[in-house]
Amino acid sequence: MAALVALPALRAQQAPARPATDTVRISIDEALTRAGSVGEEARLARATVDLAGTQVAAARSAALPALDGSFNYQRTYASPFQVKTSPSASTDTTPNPLATLFANLPFGRVNQYTANLTATQAIFSPRLGSALRIATSWQSAARFSLREQLAETEYQVRAAYVRALLAAELESSAREAVAQATRFLEQERLRLTAGAGSELDVLRAEVSLENLRPQLVDAQNAAAIATLDIKRLVNVSMAAPIVLTTRLVAPAALSSQGADPAAVVADRSAVKAEEQQVRIANEIVKQAIAAYIPSLDFRMSLGRIMYPQQVFALNGTGWLTDWNASLTLKVPIFNGFKRGAELSQARIGLQQERYRLAQLREAVQLQYEQAFGERMRAAAAITARQRTVEQAQRVYDLTVLRYDQGLATHLDVSDARLALLMARANHAQSIAQYYIADAGLQRALGASSTALNQAR
Repeated sequence: MAALVALPALRAQQAPARPATDTVRISIDEALTRAGSVGEEARLARATVDLAGTQVAAARSAALPALDGSFNYQRTYASPFQVKTSPSASTDTTPNPLATLFANLPFGRVNQYTANLTATQAIFSPRLGSALRIATSWQSAARFSLREQLAETEYQVRAAYVRALLAAELESSAREAVAQATRFLEQERLRLTAGAGSELDVLRAEVSLENLRPQLVDAQNAAAIATLDIKRLVNVSMAAPIVLTTRLVAPAALSSQGADPAAVVADRSAVKAEEQQVRIANEIVKQAIAAYIPSLDFRMSLGRIMYPQQVFALNGTGWLTDWNASLTLKVPIFNGFKRGAELSQARIGLQQERYRLAQLREAVQLQYEQAFGERMRAAAAITARQRTVEQAQRVYDLTVLRYDQGLATHLDVSDARLALLMARANHAQSIAQYYIADAGLQRALGASSTALNQAR
């Protein structure tokens, strides 16, 4: 439907080649592409999705076998199993029974090398499946959050672009008003020189001109600030000149169609991300309950041990094999009521996430209703203020004509000029408000453009 098309009248224009002065010429679609590709907000959200993918891989690894290898050297300086011979018995050739007993055993050996290969596998652990589901839900939540961030980025870029266009339009109107007042002052001075005018008329023209100059300065400052804001969002150097190629024109068609608020809430990425948070909180409760359930692990270790007489006397022989396997059943009995406290915390956290989900659904529906109403109001304002501009222009032209014929005063001309200036400014503001309101409506829908989604 037409309501789902953001800024229908802001058409992308083909950007010309960048001149040697490095002036950046950018349309609104190009601004969205830059914000999606080099903007910190979008890149940070994509990094969060990538991080969530690694968390899923880490959770899956806990269910897979683990294989570890190690190599160790141990030096024994003293041991109760070492048998020493006294000096007085050095000539005694009778065998020492202890030395004979421990001759082929590893106890008390001075040098020991150990090479181990250990494999472990969780056979039954109630927390493994829950951990994987938590990681998967977090990954889904990150994807939905990315969509939400892209929608927010698009809204900020569109709103900033339109505000910059409006500021430039108001600056142009203020400059034109100053130019008209300057020409009018010159005419009054010529009339005074020719004897057809009065000094009072000249003074009035000077006062009118000076009253317009502060408005021009304010408009120039507002345009400069708005330009800096759009540079920040699209990552353009603050010192680089920028030209916005998309014009601020009234939309060709003012849409009055809306969407079903219930469908808006159901399709909003922020709501889906919070639903994933509720699932995560529910899995955390299951993990807390799993702390009461026994777990079973399998472990196998294959080792090779050597006891050389010299430190570096390593060879291919003399290695002893140490191969064993074990099954470990871990039964939780008592840990100081910690498991009960963790279960209570998990259940409270689940309830909080459910409350947050309910609040978010209400907030999303309210946001959509407000955005839709604001766009309808802005559409009505465009039609009304367009007629006001036409009438103000007609009044100004007739007043100048009457003044030239001596039927109107300088004050009449000044009032007509001020009314025309205000009418043009109000018309430009109504157009800008419509586009900003339409961007806000797309934000409430959680939609983002193709240019922003495809940027990497």
